[in-house]
Amino acid sequence: MGMTNNNLNKQDTQKKILIATIISFAFFIGYDFLYLQPQQKLAQQEQQKKDELAKQTGNAPANSVETNLPQTTVSQNSSPIVHVNSSNEIISTIKTKTSKIEIDSLGRISQITLTTHRFENEEHQAIKLFTPTQLKPLEVRFFDQAINNEAFKVKVVSSANALDASNAPVKLILTQTLPQTTLTKNLTIYPDGHYDLDIATSNKQNYFITPGFRPDVLADLYADHGSLLIKNDGTLNIIEDEDFEKNSDFVGIKAVSAFDRYYATVLYNFDKNMQVTLMANQTNSPEAFIHIMDSAKLFGYAGPKDYKILNSLDSRLTDVIEYGWFTFIAKPMFTMLQYIYEYVGNWGWTIVLVTILIKIILLPLSHKGMVSMNRLKELAPKIKAIQEKYGDDKQKASMHMMELYKSEGANPMGGCLPILLQIPVFFAIYRVLINAIELKGSEWILWIEDLSVMDPYYVLPILMGVTMFVQQKITPSQIQDELQQKIFQWLPVVFTVFFLWFPAGLTLYWFINNLVTVAQQYYVNNIFQKNKESRHEKHLATKHNKEK
Repeated sequence: MGMTNNNLNKQDTQKKILIATIISFAFFIGYDFLYLQPQQKLAQQEQQKKDELAKQTGNAPANSVETNLPQTTVSQNSSPIVHVNSSNEIISTIKTKTSKIEIDSLGRISQITLTTHRFENEEHQAIKLFTPTQLKPLEVRFFDQAINNEAFKVKVVSSANALDASNAPVKLILTQTLPQTTLTKNLTIYPDGHYDLDIATSNKQNYFITPGFRPDVLADLYADHGSLLIKNDGTLNIIEDEDFEKNSDFVGIKAVSAFDRYYATVLYNFDKNMQVTLMANQTNSPEAFIHIMDSAKLFGYAGPKDYKILNSLDSRLTDVIEYGWFTFIAKPMFTMLQYIYEYVGNWGWTIVLVTILIKIILLPLSHKGMVSMNRLKELAPKIKAIQEKYGDDKQKASMHMMELYKSEGANPMGGCLPILLQIPVFFAIYRVLINAIELKGSEWILWIEDLSVMDPYYVLPILMGVTMFVQQKITPSQIQDELQQKIFQWLPVVFTVFFLWFPAGLTLYWFINNLVTVAQQYYVNNIFQKNKESRHEKHLATKHNKEK
């Protein structure tokens, strides 16, 4: 009898899971868009004001005045204090096909400006990857404290003030002559913005080089942002911003990346095992330093997390594009998107086709769920009659209901399970469309000029809300509770409001998904109604024959 009661409870559990899933997702979206994102923008604006003030007054901000040097495994000496030079003096500028790279007087990549029309912010200004006071790529810190102190005072000499790498690679030599040693960086910079780096000292000093703190263009809840290490076995170690408190050493590392939602800076060498120290800055965000003994050959890149670019450098670098919990589903899904895009040539129509394809793949699951929900709705009057007949005797009610399910071939969990199994697929495509830099600047029909930002005229969100309302109206429901009914009635409105600020690419996916679901539900309802009428006619014919 216990098993029977357990099966009865499944019916109530079905409704509760569906409601909880939808409400939780709605809360997640609403909390992010209506609270967290505005807070993040305010924080960024405050930081920009502080940075500008620091530049005007010539004082470095608090987070850059004193920075500990990571310690090697060779010595137990205390880490020296670095007095960071906040000067923005640019000694060399390199133009690539898609960006402008600026080298400062400490031999660091001070700034990268993306120069193509595709990479503009909402004010139609060119995107800059770094803030003035953050840790910069190619900054070197010596293990010897005396040398290190000198290194932040002596200017680097560049072999060229300006270079054009738009059509062919160019070479740049950065030399820093210190009393105890000479540090030389030989750079070869390519049109797509990646570079080769040969770095060495004149007398075998130990030092560290960093890919810098992550690009500070877009860091939000949609994607992880922080540092990523690719190990020699291909696995990843991801340390998110504000989630790192204790300095840690890592060995057997092939690549180090610092990244936000769309952009990354990377140093790598898949032919060598590197030792890396991660340090926590004042916000408990990770900063990576690669250990070097005298000299090293490294390869670097800083720019958009574009799959094609990263794959052309090394297929293993595509792991820098990380989709969170559902990466194992999201990666093949992006591969499918990329493959179809090669033939279609438009990301909007690619999303439409992939959405339809996903619906086709999940058709057996969704069809089974729809049929089950229709069947349960048909049995609802009989279930209600059993519950009223046996009142508080739940054991008898449960027994008769399970007999009813068995005789009618219905499964109380049949409508819920297929939906739950589709949730990982939804979140995977959600992550792909939110994280894909490929959507930035991609047009789709008349008014959509950029699929990575919101629909400027709210057409897609409204269409999404309308299709969600229609879907709700034609989907069979067993919900009897008035409060639950009201919640479901308001969901299309709530989701429409949330989606007003969603990227158009994601809203397009949800709209097409709803549209196909409505068509499928309408078809299933029609078939079910015809079968019901056929069964009724057979029942009448049988009854008529018996009366004869």
